[in-house]
Amino acid sequence: MRILLVASAFNSLTQRVHTELRSLGHTVGVELALGDDPVRAAVARFEPDLILAPMLTRAIPEDVWSTRPVLIVHPGPKGDRGPSSLDWAIHENAAEWGVTVLQAVAEMDAGPIWASVPFTVHPCGKSELYRNEVADAAVEAVLLAVERFASGWYRPEPLDYARWDVNGRLRPYHTQEFRRIDWAVDDTATVLRKLRSADSQPGVLDAIHGREYFLHGGHREDELRGRPGAVLATRDGAICLGTVDGAVWIAQLRPRKVPGGPATYKLPAAQVLAEWLVGVPEIPVTPVEAAHRDTWSEIRYREDGEVGFLEFAFPSGAMSTDQCRRLLAAYREAAARPTSVLVLGPARDFYSNGIHLNVIEAAADQGEESWRNINAMDDLVEAILTTTDKVTVSALAGNAAAGGVMLAIAADEVWCRASAVLNPHYRLMGLYGSEYWTYSLPRRVGAAQAERLTTAALPVGAREAAALGLVDRARAGSAAEFRAWTAAEAARLARSPELGERLLAKKRRRAEDEAAKPLAWYRAEELERMRRNFFAADEPYHGLRRNFVHKVCPTGTPEHLRG
Repeated sequence: MRILLVASAFNSLTQRVHTELRSLGHTVGVELALGDDPVRAAVARFEPDLILAPMLTRAIPEDVWSTRPVLIVHPGPKGDRGPSSLDWAIHENAAEWGVTVLQAVAEMDAGPIWASVPFTVHPCGKSELYRNEVADAAVEAVLLAVERFASGWYRPEPLDYARWDVNGRLRPYHTQEFRRIDWAVDDTATVLRKLRSADSQPGVLDAIHGREYFLHGGHREDELRGRPGAVLATRDGAICLGTVDGAVWIAQLRPRKVPGGPATYKLPAAQVLAEWLVGVPEIPVTPVEAAHRDTWSEIRYREDGEVGFLEFAFPSGAMSTDQCRRLLAAYREAAARPTSVLVLGPARDFYSNGIHLNVIEAAADQGEESWRNINAMDDLVEAILTTTDKVTVSALAGNAAAGGVMLAIAADEVWCRASAVLNPHYRLMGLYGSEYWTYSLPRRVGAAQAERLTTAALPVGAREAAALGLVDRARAGSAAEFRAWTAAEAARLARSPELGERLLAKKRRRAEDEAAKPLAWYRAEELERMRRNFFAADEPYHGLRRNFVHKVCPTGTPEHLRG
């Protein structure tokens, strides 16, 4: 079928639906919902058999949905209505929720139901839940709805609150009134629910040292205690705030925009509050300690027999210069351990999205910070590429993009959860790219595919990535199931009688590759192009980065998405 995706943004869920439908042989186009007339024009141009809206913040024009089949993906169970479905699910501590695909009608979220799939609410932030459990349920519901529509015989069920399985209801917008934290009353569990229900947008509005900020993130602290609402400590850019019965870590802050003032955006919390943190202790935790505690840490390390697991989880998958350097230090310590297999990647959610555009935007010299950041990424990738005494495995439980994909493919093997979406390109940010991609990407997929992947700027699903050789294995299942499977497969690899010969072959190949063309040459060639991207006056990177950080609405749908 010809399926047109109409979405307010080409976000993670829209990309996931895009890759899944294409893998089934459908012809898929995308139109950003930037206004009624552009949507009408896209429908006339594409002539879809079906219109799908995976993520929508504005209504489809009546003359479109009244003449064409339009299916809306709503992140709530049957009967749930309103713009803040997931916010309420987390705020009210729901154990189960759902995703419903319904037909567009005049009344929002009230159309006939084509499919509905339940999911268990994992205790995490809204955006993480959205990219994992919600996305999995949404894809299952979308594919079922598309199959039912294609059959020609299925009739969607009208919304009927008298039915036993219709448990949702109309809910209001989840304003700051519902999110506000009362530090003198709310216990840690309540504070975490409020923080998680607002992550990553809009954040929880709060006052620190008399100034208003939106709090983003929320992680329990198991040891520190202090006055509720007070800043007790910092760690790697995060701040720890006391609660009535414990403490929580806040990873990022966004100053509230003042009328007439500049736009604001999320940054590491300690960076935002730097002038107020004199005398506040920095309390570090090692990756090994963090793996056995209920505290906030971006990096954890644990071992199980001959397998080491270096887990890292950075907010939004972005990696600043400092974060890259901390991860490199942890990697070198892990690589020095007497293990034979080293698994890299978070327990769930983003693997990496490359350099940290927000931190770069806040720098006094954005070109110089970009340069420092890409070199720190390169140092990390080089360390992985030159590790020859153990097998390295990148385990992608979630999405990766740009330099994050190239970081992943630096490992000997790449194992990917089947629901992950990869964006192996830099072009949309006006960058040539580095992270030794000109060495590692053609080595995996060939020169022609490497050229296509980096220029087409389209998302790649895990199964397509496996077929191309971009990843070695794609495994279906939840994030928890993928993690368990990864541990079992890594242990099997460590026990393999062929492991010794494999390591010898790895050393030989690295030596042969180095003799043919040293890694330093690849890096120098890439960075020569990147230096121009960062410092030449006629390059688009700084404008594109600024638009991304400040969430500037595009003026039209990019041509490469239209299909």
